[in-house]
Amino acid sequence: MSVNPITRSPRSDASAHKPLQKGQQTKAAIVDAALGLATQIGLEGLSIGALAEVMQMSKSGVFAHFGSREELQISVVREYHARFEEEVFYPAINAPRGLPRLRMLFDNWMKRTSVEIDSGCIYISGAVEFDDRPGPVRDALASSVNTWLSAMRRAVEIAIEEGHLAPDTDAAQMAFEIHALILALHYEARFLRSPDSASRAVRAFENIVTRFGRAPAPAARKTTKTPASAPTRG
Repeated sequence: MSVNPITRSPRSDASAHKPLQKGQQTKAAIVDAALGLATQIGLEGLSIGALAEVMQMSKSGVFAHFGSREELQISVVREYHARFEEEVFYPAINAPRGLPRLRMLFDNWMKRTSVEIDSGCIYISGAVEFDDRPGPVRDALASSVNTWLSAMRRAVEIAIEEGHLAPDTDAAQMAFEIHALILALHYEARFLRSPDSASRAVRAFENIVTRFGRAPAPAARKTTKTPASAPTRG
């Protein structure tokens, strides 16, 4: 999903098992700690100093791995995106094409959302922080979200191709509505603390599938009445 979620291989391939060098291990540990902080205080709240304190390192030691606060923020976005792929997207690839795969994508997304209700979602908090602030961090966030939504839209398109959804289904609209209910779930569960928000989200998803799954009614055939012959005057 970092480039194309349909073709990219998960990080569990052979290359992922190569031992990291000490510098790489340290950087990975810093990014992991930074991600934990960002879910609590947001990307904007990240600082080299705060991270150095958490890691019990010097500021110069943390700075040497990133060079700037902006680069640190982008590294956190990329790490969050990679973990999102691993938990949500890749497990669904093994599901049968069409609606079963779309359902698994949603189920995996719901599982991750249930955890993020307590920890926070970088995609959502980042959008609030950087929606009107152009720059590399916003670009990294927008690219990650767009890549995921493109994968969701493609899953809808495959379900249409497999005949699981009506042939006239608007894939972009259906993906939009699924995304919208996840955003509503975050708001209802995390902010309003509504106890039944998760079950409502599941019900809303089923309503979406049912609505788009209905085959369009055949158009009424127009019949042209043959006008009666005019009486012949003698």
